[in-house]
Amino acid sequence: MKAAIITASARASAGVYEDTSGEILKAGLVSLGYAVSDVTIVPDDVKQISNAIASAIADKTDLVVTTGGTGISPTDVTPEATAPHIQKLLPGIPEALRAYSREKVPTTDLSRGIAGTSGSTLIINLPGSPGAVKDGLVIIKRLAGHIHEQLRGKDHG
Repeated sequence: MKAAIITASARASAGVYEDTSGEILKAGLVSLGYAVSDVTIVPDDVKQISNAIASAIADKTDLVVTTGGTGISPTDVTPEATAPHIQKLLPGIPEALRAYSREKVPTTDLSRGIAGTSGSTLIINLPGSPGAVKDGLVIIKRLAGHIHEQLRGKDHG
C-alpha cells in the first residue's frame, strides 16, 4: 500500500518552520504498513494543493493524506482544493476525527476537512497540528484497511 502526504502551509513551504505534522504523519503511516515517499509541502494555495493531490492520484496512490489548511482562516483552502477530486464522499471520517478529538480540543469542531475516494484512492484532510495528526492516525488505523479492501472490490458479506 502506497501513501502520499501533502502539507499545506505557507510558512513550512517557505522554510519559516519545520513541518513536524507531516513527519509525524509519515512515521505513523509507515508504522501502519504504508510505503510513504517524502512529504510534499505546498503553500496554502488551491491550485498547488489540487495539483499535488492530482499527482498522487495519477501515481495510483492508495492513500492521500493532507495536513493543514482545514480551519476557517482566509488562507485555509485545503477542503476546496480537495473537493474536485472526490468521487464518493466519506463524511464519517471527519465526523470520527471530531468525535475522537472533541474532549481534548473543543475547537476541533471548526475543522472543515473532508474525506472521500477518487477511483481506488482514499483521500483524507487532517488539520495541521501535531495533536490532530496523531488523532487522525487513530481514525486511519480504524477505518482505512476496510476502505482499501472495499475499493479493491472485496465482498463485505
